[in-house]
Amino acid sequence: MTGYTKSDWHPHFIVIGAVKAATTWIQKQLQRHENVFLPDPEPHFFSQDFAKGPEFYQQFFADRPPEVTVIGEKSADYLAHPLAADRIASMLPDVKLVVQLRDPVARAYSDYKMLYRRGTVKGPPEDYLLSPDNPQPRFLLDGLYGQHLGRWRTRFPDDRILTFLYEDITADPRATVERVSDHIGVNPSFDEAAARRKENNSREKLLPLPIRFALAPLKRMVSPLRDKPLFEATRSLLAREIAYPPLSYELEQHLRDFYLNDIEKVEKIIDRDLSAWKQCRMDVAA
Repeated sequence: MTGYTKSDWHPHFIVIGAVKAATTWIQKQLQRHENVFLPDPEPHFFSQDFAKGPEFYQQFFADRPPEVTVIGEKSADYLAHPLAADRIASMLPDVKLVVQLRDPVARAYSDYKMLYRRGTVKGPPEDYLLSPDNPQPRFLLDGLYGQHLGRWRTRFPDDRILTFLYEDITADPRATVERVSDHIGVNPSFDEAAARRKENNSREKLLPLPIRFALAPLKRMVSPLRDKPLFEATRSLLAREIAYPPLSYELEQHLRDFYLNDIEKVEKIIDRDLSAWKQCRMDVAA
């Protein structure tokens, strides 16, 4: 495979989700590969911004080095979006897809925590995880993987879709990167230090929300200072680990029941035993 010309910019592969299933982790691994280009921001083109047209999408790939052989992108909301599969199949019929799945209960609570620390949601988990009838239905609906995978499989052959689990990254991160690399057609390149780093970690110490809001307009300006000793020392004086409203055992059991039938669909689709996803676990709230 030779390098792409400027006029030939379409992705070879897309990491399509799920949200909060370590898609940023695999993105960072692939970005370290000399023959792979993924833009840093998620384009969300086939979900949120399809009406803006191909010219908008092309902008995300404008900075790729001319010598790269494989182009990709990651938008974690594609998996659950009702129109993304049709849109991608129409525009990129030969694209390869990478799917990451996580225990849907842990995924829902992690998604809740992400919006909680951003200040988007303020109430306890019960306000959002008992029923999809709430301002954030994605917390529950995005975890219906069997339903979502069924939609993608009607538009793409099985050998075009690589699916692995969040647990696979924990168990053998190197083998996971090798599987993804083989699927997208590059020799594996594994970064041990990057593999140990947790992306978008809910236990990361953050500045208080009012300060984060106040500094938001300066985010790009401050970015080069990150990891500098003086900056990090100053930040550490104010940053704190967030105390999230807990996920109760009763709510977890409710969620296990909610996802049970769909989990059994996923087991058949990917031919994996997902028994651990059907049982209440003490570590979900971690």
